[in-house]
Amino acid sequence: MYRIRFHGRGGQGIKTASRILGSALFHEGFQVQDAPRYGAERRGAPIFAYVRASREAVNERGIITRPNLVVAADDSLMSIPTAGVCQGIGEQTVLLLLSREPAERWVHRLNLVNPVIVLPPPRDDPEPADVLPAGPVAAGAAARLLGVVKRGSLIEAMQDELGALPREVRDENLADALRAWDAVSAHAGTVAEGAMPPADSFASPRWVESLYEKARVSAPVIHEGLTSVEVRTGLWRTLRPVIDHERCKRCWWVCSTFCPDSAIRVDERGSPSIDYDHCKGCMICVAKCPPHAIEAIPEHDTLDESAAGETVG
Repeated sequence: MYRIRFHGRGGQGIKTASRILGSALFHEGFQVQDAPRYGAERRGAPIFAYVRASREAVNERGIITRPNLVVAADDSLMSIPTAGVCQGIGEQTVLLLLSREPAERWVHRLNLVNPVIVLPPPRDDPEPADVLPAGPVAAGAAARLLGVVKRGSLIEAMQDELGALPREVRDENLADALRAWDAVSAHAGTVAEGAMPPADSFASPRWVESLYEKARVSAPVIHEGLTSVEVRTGLWRTLRPVIDHERCKRCWWVCSTFCPDSAIRVDERGSPSIDYDHCKGCMICVAKCPPHAIEAIPEHDTLDESAAGETVG
């Protein structure tokens, strides 16, 4: 069975990539299962999707924990542990990255012994804040790496899955997918099928017990507040709101009230500050600020300035 996992960010077309590859494999006579998995449905948030394909019935369900191919459409996810890009990869797992850095550098960074293939992103000169649409590119490259999908089947799958889009959009996406197909042709067939694990090899789940006193005294409080403090949702951001305190009019109730994540705090002088660990970058504060004292800047620009020793925000 082939087990493929796609990783990316909301808005990149990762769900579409799994559907395109699943349809292409179906046209080749495989039994196929494809599904996305994500939490908050928001542009920029890490998500993944997976595809299983076999000549026999696919009886496995759930997340793929031992993939034969992992495709990461955004190399910034490699530094986010919760994205789980490298989870479960073995020595035979092929890792395909859309990145502007060479494969050798990623092998050194990740200390890997398995094959790493790098494909440039679909656009050479993106806008600074773009979340690049990479679904067709990821699907086209993955189909070629499997070595069992013909070019015609990929084209047919693209037409099946993107048929509702305008013709010029379909043509552009198809061209991206075929360019990716050609770019990795030297590695065609690199991905091998994985064996079916025996039914008795799965470990029993580790149940988590909630300790509490007798119900007449107390009971677990599952709705208690502050349970999400340790979830650093600021990693989702592609844009960062930055306050210009010279322009700020201290009308603190506007930005702090409209922030959906309570990520804007106000001190005793009425001066707001942003909790970047939990600011998701929705930019509602930018839109609502009456004196336009909050500016949106690309997140990667702030990382570059911080690395140079400058303070941002």
